[in-house]
Amino acid sequence: MRMRLMLLGGGNALGQALIRQGAEEDINFLAPRPPQDGWDAASLTQLLDDTRPDAVINLAYYFDWFQAPTVSESRLAGQERSVERLAELCQHHNIILLQPSSYRVFDGSRATAYSEKDEPVPLGLRGQALWRIEQSVRAICPQHVLLRFGWLLDDSPEGLLGRFLTQAEKPGELLLADDRRGNPTPVDDAARVIISVLKQLDCAAPLWGTYHYAGHEATTPLALGQAILSEARTLHPLAVEAPVPQAHAACPDAAEEPQHAVLACKKILHTFGIKPRAWRAALPTLLDRLYRHG
Repeated sequence: MRMRLMLLGGGNALGQALIRQGAEEDINFLAPRPPQDGWDAASLTQLLDDTRPDAVINLAYYFDWFQAPTVSESRLAGQERSVERLAELCQHHNIILLQPSSYRVFDGSRATAYSEKDEPVPLGLRGQALWRIEQSVRAICPQHVLLRFGWLLDDSPEGLLGRFLTQAEKPGELLLADDRRGNPTPVDDAARVIISVLKQLDCAAPLWGTYHYAGHEATTPLALGQAILSEARTLHPLAVEAPVPQAHAACPDAAEEPQHAVLACKKILHTFGIKPRAWRAALPTLLDRLYRHG
């Protein structure tokens, strides 16, 4: 890798997966420790003025965007300002910006898979913030890659998967939607995709734009939950036998979680040659790491 790579958010689950996989291919990341209160416009300005990398992978707000149960409007507004400043700095210093986004930019009203050509209409605060962040990155920094991911699953105890398994250890009903659809995307798979994109950008291929990536095989939260419990039971005692079906409309997060969140991944296949991998095959490794770390 000729490019000097800076990773913001090297301490979170996706950042760690990226560092692990990079090391296997002799790809190194400069991963600065964030300030105590997280990266903001001032600290990012100082950092990029001092270091001048060739590319920045911005996972600084990964947990809030992909794993947290909720995020406050004021917190998201601060993150929007920081990413806008990051985009300005990248443009000024001629730095490539790789910026993650999410299926949450869509409202979930269509039953077929969303492509990059579909117009985002986000539902909740997080989706709306991500859509505004996408727009500012596009407007400010032409040398960008926006990667929209599906349902990201990681090995952090406080993440989506960790919270689900903690709940499954307690007796009682575990309600999951049976009429909501999306693509589970294990964090290792997301890291593989980022590495693949970086390798081709390292060859000076100007493949700027927005791309979708999500794990192979769309499913429902109910079927995903059943698959997770079945695999997790071999590693850890659980109190819940099986999740109970619930309608999307009855879910507490129905107002901000798209009912249909399946992403079409043809563009990333045709442009970068990246094929979706089956999420089911990655569950054993993901769960093993979660229980060992948790």
